Amino acid sequence: MSDIKIETAPFDARFPNTNQSKHCWQAYGDYHKCVDARGEEFTPCKEFHRVFKTLCPNEWVNRWDEQRGEGTIPFKVTV
Repeated sequence: MSDIKIETAPFDARFPNTNQSKHCWQAYGDYHKCVDARGEEFTPCKEFHRVFKTLCPNEWVNRWDEQRGEGTIPFKVTV
């Protein structure tokens, strides 16, 4: 049997309501800011990645990735 550990995003007091949309895009933005500043292997960056992959619908992430590539994303994701 493999040693797979399944986790969800931890509780964040800034987002106490059930709707986690803001937490989703905040973690997405924080991840990309972190990667720009420290690189993908930096442990906090990995945590942001895990959170947004857990909370965000794939369609949103795909669209945001496209928008980042085009330079048209509607929120700041750089340092």
